[in-house]
Amino acid sequence: MTTTGAPAATAYPSGSTTARRRAAKGRTLLVALGGVALLAGLDAGLVRLEVWAPVASQRLGDLHGQIMVLGFLATLISLERAQSLGRSWAYLAPGLYGAGALALISPAPPVLGQLLDVEAGLLFVVVYVALWRRAPRPLVAVQVLSAVLALGGAIVAAVVDVPHALPWLVGFVVVIIAAERAELAALTMGPKADRRLLALASILTMSVLTALVLPSIGERLVGLSLLATAVWLAAHDVVRRQLRLSGQRRYVAVALLAGYANLAMAGGVLAVAGLLASPWTYDVVVHGVFLGFGVSMVMAHAPVILPAVLGRPLPYRPALWVPLVLLHAGLVVRFTGALSGVASLWRVGGVVTVLAMLAFLGTSVVLVVRR
Repeated sequence: MTTTGAPAATAYPSGSTTARRRAAKGRTLLVALGGVALLAGLDAGLVRLEVWAPVASQRLGDLHGQIMVLGFLATLISLERAQSLGRSWAYLAPGLYGAGALALISPAPPVLGQLLDVEAGLLFVVVYVALWRRAPRPLVAVQVLSAVLALGGAIVAAVVDVPHALPWLVGFVVVIIAAERAELAALTMGPKADRRLLALASILTMSVLTALVLPSIGERLVGLSLLATAVWLAAHDVVRRQLRLSGQRRYVAVALLAGYANLAMAGGVLAVAGLLASPWTYDVVVHGVFLGFGVSMVMAHAPVILPAVLGRPLPYRPALWVPLVLLHAGLVVRFTGALSGVASLWRVGGVVTVLAMLAFLGTSVVLVVRR
């Protein structure tokens, strides 16, 4: 990353090949923890869809959101940030997020996993503060704010419940990904992009705080903030120009624009209907953000970010289009069923999105190993 410092290998002497290999193995183990959380989260998603699941655990179904967002996404994001900082202690954050996911999956009391997520969130904030001290720029301040939202979501999930923590977790995912895009597309977004994104992130954070005390007002403000962020990203990101290209650039452009469309749709539904007014609109908002936006961004950036973390290339191949198309086709069917109240369509679409993520995981593993 260009604004947040050197890779983790700088924590070791340049000639220490053994140390670098050991660090790479450690990062691979942390990625594997995120993968376990992903598989458990997908199983929990099938439980919530009320279809066959390998492990038919109602407990997993109840903890689905926390496992996916903090166990999977936060583990991978904090791992990439720890590598950017280049300090061995920073890897405790993804380690604790992964451990929290394992605790939530295990028969241990859920509070154990939730407390581990809180501890991971505290360390995640410290990592970002260290990155900000290294490069005190508005864009890094935005990233600090995203870590605060992740910490707040973990605390609310532990003290209240997961549904009330969702605005915090939504804010975390949206802010960190928007900051990533602003960093990668700095040349096209212009010199004022950092401050504009900081303003959007601040408004979103204030809306999340409002939702904690005035849910009906705050949730709609969060929805408007999401909609504004999606419009800003779509209008200023370079990806619109890449649709005319081919290969990996077109793949990335389609994944990003589809993600922005899902974020705008989720924000619009949240602004009109609120979060907890109906289980159907709740489903559209939550999965529009975390699947339609968040997972689409993971698919877009995986060929760039995973090699930096693992030290092994993930080459672009046309096969990567299969899970991307499956994901968004499944979401269209799922949302159509949810908004029309047709449960069978909702279930079919949900199962297709699970298959899409499994296909992406399997395709990525095969491409990395074959390479």
